[in-house]
Amino acid sequence: MKFSLSWLKAHLDTDASLTEITEKLTDIGLELEGLENPADALRPFRVAKVIEAGPHPNADKLQLLKVDDGSAEPWQVVCGAPNARKDMVGVFGPPGTYIPGSDFTLKPAKIRDVESFGMMCSARELELGEDHDGIIELPSDAPVGTSYADYAQLDDPVLDVAITPNRQDCMGVRGIARDLAASGLGTLKPLALPTVQRGGAGPDIAIEDTEGCPAFFGCTVMGVTNGASPDWMQARLKSAGQKPISALVDITNYVTLDQGRPLHVYDVAKLQGGLVARKAENGEKLMALNDKEYTLDETMTVIADQAGAHGIGGIMGGATNGTDENTTDVLIECAYFDPAHIARTGQKLMLTSDARQRFERGVDPAFLEEGIGIATALVQELCGGTASEITRAGEAPTEQNVIAYDPGQCASLGGLDVTPDRQKAILEALGFVVDSNWQVTVPTWRRDVHGWQDLVEEVIRIEGLDNIPSTPLPRKPGVAKPTASPEQLAERKARRAAAARGLNEVVNWSFISEKEAAPFGGGTWSLANPISEDMKVMRPSLLPGLLAAAQRNAARGASSIRLFEVGRRYLESSEHPTIGLLLTGENRARSWQSGATTKFDAYDAKAEVLAILDAAGAPTDKLMDFAEAGDHYHPGQSGTLRLGPKKILAAYGVLHPSTTKAMGFKGSAVAAEIFLDAIPLKKKSGHMRDAFAPPALQAVTRDFAFIVDADVAAGDLVRAVKGADKKLITDARIFDLFEGPSVGEGKKSLAVEVTLQPMDATLTEEDLKSLSDKVVANATKLGAELRG
Repeated sequence: MKFSLSWLKAHLDTDASLTEITEKLTDIGLELEGLENPADALRPFRVAKVIEAGPHPNADKLQLLKVDDGSAEPWQVVCGAPNARKDMVGVFGPPGTYIPGSDFTLKPAKIRDVESFGMMCSARELELGEDHDGIIELPSDAPVGTSYADYAQLDDPVLDVAITPNRQDCMGVRGIARDLAASGLGTLKPLALPTVQRGGAGPDIAIEDTEGCPAFFGCTVMGVTNGASPDWMQARLKSAGQKPISALVDITNYVTLDQGRPLHVYDVAKLQGGLVARKAENGEKLMALNDKEYTLDETMTVIADQAGAHGIGGIMGGATNGTDENTTDVLIECAYFDPAHIARTGQKLMLTSDARQRFERGVDPAFLEEGIGIATALVQELCGGTASEITRAGEAPTEQNVIAYDPGQCASLGGLDVTPDRQKAILEALGFVVDSNWQVTVPTWRRDVHGWQDLVEEVIRIEGLDNIPSTPLPRKPGVAKPTASPEQLAERKARRAAAARGLNEVVNWSFISEKEAAPFGGGTWSLANPISEDMKVMRPSLLPGLLAAAQRNAARGASSIRLFEVGRRYLESSEHPTIGLLLTGENRARSWQSGATTKFDAYDAKAEVLAILDAAGAPTDKLMDFAEAGDHYHPGQSGTLRLGPKKILAAYGVLHPSTTKAMGFKGSAVAAEIFLDAIPLKKKSGHMRDAFAPPALQAVTRDFAFIVDADVAAGDLVRAVKGADKKLITDARIFDLFEGPSVGEGKKSLAVEVTLQPMDATLTEEDLKSLSDKVVANATKLGAELRG
């Protein structure tokens, strides 16, 4: 909700600074969402006087002005305004000034071969109104050279406060002022209720739908003249983001925002007979003030006459009976609508308005008499006319809730010890009535207060949440200490390892479109009521979101993108914890040492996967490398890491070009998915780490070179070599690959470094020879031949 500082001070007598007010608003639960001052954009504009005015030498409709804005020399300005003349005082923007209404910055320019510096401005160009027929005219005694914002007293900051759904009393400026006064930031000014001279019978008003509209008050004002509302009202409405329309419409909007009391005004000449609050007929149509037609049903409350519905009760009036410049007689409606009915109707019609926001929260049911009185007095003050008596149909639910309260409950529930006298003062300042026995009567405008717990909240809120002491809860014997499951610990370690390796974590939606899911096998879970069609399918893979995130980063100039996400995949009837990662762009930037940039490849993805799996506790020394990573990966440039032929722990590789193209991704990318629920985890019996026991004997390495068929996988050879002696051989790795005529057509040479770790005794030459024979024998089973 927006309002100006001067508007707030019309209800709050305070000397507090703007900073103190904004800080206090947030402290008492009325969060400040924004703060702006319209004068800031207009400070460069100055009050200036036209000291010379003559015809433009090359244009009949232009004038050549000399403008004095208090500078050392007058400015030469080419002006096309018809009211520009000598000795006129207006508003001048010098060169370099930004014109908010036209969205450009003034620069010296030649207009029809004559230089022009700056501009004399109209109201529309300064966003002060719609008038653009001429430049702004100021009184002749306006001080030349002063800032126009200061002269026009536009220095009035606008506050934007977030109102939670339970605080219906703060949907008006007066309610916010009441809260600030209760917090000690001033005094709430008495509400000035005008005395209205009334005569003649009130209008014909009735209620048929007592559930949707329990009370309906109305009166007429005859002989009004509808014109523009006064400047002070227009300024306040503009500060709230409302566009002034006419005096009669502006009055209803003003009372809505000022008091939180929505009203409606009908043109009597456009009504046929009396008004009735009734249920809509099923299929009944109504053209609303927003120029949209709505089809109603029998659950909705409407205000109607003999011709049909003229307004959706409590939400929006109809377009056929609104006031205009020809209106002479009006009927003012001030009704109470049931909050639940308003909420259901608004949701069905997908229609929101200022009135709905207040009625569905619950306006003050006891403020009908005062509300219609304030509105009637404003109509007479601004538009003239004679007011009728008030017709009162129905009865608003004004019963007040009485709560038995114990001041000690503030400390026991809220943790803040506030003296009873202070608690009573706070509650009374908020409008509660507290008797000597601590029976607290809740004001009619606080329908959110139901029990003593709510009273504690009110006291704590005003006294200050920051004053609540931080007290740790005592740990009782027998209460278990916080623990995490092995799966949770593995996920935390994996996330930490990925971040430590320089990958940036992203968090994407679990919902994607059917088009995004298709390259990854399609989604098996679809939402019956999705937020949108682009968020309809539960993701079968984390890679669509990572690709989209990488594309956004690349579009903003990122040259090396390294992303990961910890989340869930949704397959068939279950969800699976997964880590997805994606690498694209430059792996290493160009330099004088390495030359050109290098791109990421499948081996980079595999290295990241192995490091993360190792951190998560997977037995990486036992993993086997297989192909068949999936159709969304590039064949021959991808693989899977498995424990045995079927248990897949991760898939990695270069994404297939068709996959990236379907996702709208430009360029190539390598990616991987680690399936956390496939990692076998050991449950520890205690919290101690395993003792560090380095081997007492030195490790020994031996190199072997084998000639194998070109289609033999290097991983198969490594596994065969390791199988020669699983206890003694602790590692084996490929360190050389050679292909050429010397090894034969369709052959290749693979060199393997084997690490042997003796445990009990130093290896003898016989031991090494025996082990070498076993390695060669195992390799021979693959068709390998020891290279001479």
